[in-house]
Amino acid sequence: MAETASAAPDHTAVRVALWRALHVLVDAAPHVLEDEVGLQLVAPDEGWRQRPDMHPARMARSRASIVARARFIEDLVEARAGEGVSQYVLLGAGLDTFAQRRRALTESLSVFEVEQPGTQAWKRSRLAELGLALPEHLHFVPVDFEANESWLEQLVRAGFDPKRPAVIASTGVAMYLTKEANMATLRQVAGLAPGSTFAMSFILPFELIEPEERAGLEGAARSARAAGTPFLSFFTPEEILALAREAGFADVQHVSAAQLTERYFAGRADGLRPGGGEALLVATT
Repeated sequence: MAETASAAPDHTAVRVALWRALHVLVDAAPHVLEDEVGLQLVAPDEGWRQRPDMHPARMARSRASIVARARFIEDLVEARAGEGVSQYVLLGAGLDTFAQRRRALTESLSVFEVEQPGTQAWKRSRLAELGLALPEHLHFVPVDFEANESWLEQLVRAGFDPKRPAVIASTGVAMYLTKEANMATLRQVAGLAPGSTFAMSFILPFELIEPEERAGLEGAARSARAAGTPFLSFFTPEEILALAREAGFADVQHVSAAQLTERYFAGRADGLRPGGGEALLVATT
C-alpha cells in the first residue's frame, strides 16, 4: 500500500473500500454502487484480490452488504436533498468517496466527514497525490474519539449548523461502541433540528443470524477482537427502535437485509444478496 504519511487508514476502512471496488470488478452489472475511487486511494499491493477476505465467492454476501448500505444511504441523502436538506454528516467516514463521486449533489450540499485524525490525514494526503480536487462544500472534521472529544462540538466548529436539518449517517460503527455510547449518539442526533434524519447500521445478535452466516460473523468478531477493536454492541430490531424512540426521535424505521435485497438485488442472475446479520435504523427528528 502506498505510504503517504506517518498516519495510516484503519484496516476496516481499507477493507470496505476494496470490497466496494471489487463489486464493480467481479460482480455482474447492474452494479448496486459504482465506486473505484477508494481503490485508487488505497493503492493496494499487487495480488490484493487473492487475499482471503477478498475471495469473490466466500465474501460475496459481506461485499453485498457493504454496497447495499452505502447505496441506501446515498439514495436517502439524494432524496432529502431534493426536499431542501443541505447538510450531510458521515460519522466514521473512513475512506468514503461520496464527495468525489457525487459532485452534482455536493454543489448544493455541505458534506462533513467525521473521522479519527490519523485516517483522515492519510486520506487527505492521498487525495492530493491523486489530484482529486476537493469540493468547495466538503469539510474534514478530525475527532479524537479516544480522547473523548465531542464530535458535535467539532462539527459545529467546522461550519455545521445545528439549527438546520441534516442527514447524519453512521455505518459500520455501532458494533465497536458500547450500548451507552450508542445511546449517547442517538440522543445527540435526536437533539438536532427538526427534519434531520439519522441512518445507522447495526449488527444483530448472533442467535438471530442464519447458521450458515453465523460462523462468518463470529470469525469477523474474533478477528476484530484480535486487532484490538472488539465488537461491543448487538441490537435486535425491536431494541434499536425502542432506544431511538427513548432518545427522542419522532419517527423510527428498521430496514432489514431482506428489504435491501428486494430493493437492490431483485432478479439478479448471479444470486448476489447481502448477508442477514446487519440492518439499518432510519430515525427522523
